[in-house]
Amino acid sequence: MDIYKEIFENNKKWVEEKVKNDKEFFTNLYKEQNPHFLYIGCSDSRVPANVITGLDIGDLFVHRNIANLVPNTDMNVMSVLQFSIEVLNVKHIVVCGHYGCGGVKASMNNTSFGLLDNWLRNVRDVYRLHESCLNEINDSNLRFDRLVELNVIEQCVNVIKTSYLQKSYIKNKYPEVHGWIYDMKSGYLKDLKIDFPKILSKVRELYNLE
Repeated sequence: MDIYKEIFENNKKWVEEKVKNDKEFFTNLYKEQNPHFLYIGCSDSRVPANVITGLDIGDLFVHRNIANLVPNTDMNVMSVLQFSIEVLNVKHIVVCGHYGCGGVKASMNNTSFGLLDNWLRNVRDVYRLHESCLNEINDSNLRFDRLVELNVIEQCVNVIKTSYLQKSYIKNKYPEVHGWIYDMKSGYLKDLKIDFPKILSKVRELYNLE
């Protein structure tokens, strides 16, 4: 069986398994969604959000793009943020990067990738912000890993800069923002333990949009 047809066979088996255990599974799922998490991750096929978190359908509201970026000029991710905060009332927003990220690695090379250059410039800006500390790391692999981490942290800051996040947190004390790294070599998630209250306080000195 070719791989295209196999997808539909797999889907059929999956549906049968779900309704075998719960006949109303899809009926109930159709009615509404109440995810506690917004997950912003990389498009990399090796980092499937629900699989690495062990969560089921409906538990995560997911947005993915190359290098898990949150630029304020991207109406897609901004719309996802607003909807998840104001309509779904998510309690946690996670930006999840991963070691070995192709987008981050590409941004470290002095090579043009055409249209993609405009997107990768966001990662290159992260490098520019942290250039001195990154250039102190002699091992290129460790420097790469550190840029992956710093990129996640800066994207968390970009989330916190938004009016949707600020207004909701001041009023409701949620959602909180978290930065994670997925280590593809081990399969484990790493919490970068960003200081969300401190970052929010600092951000609001310049981006107070309450």
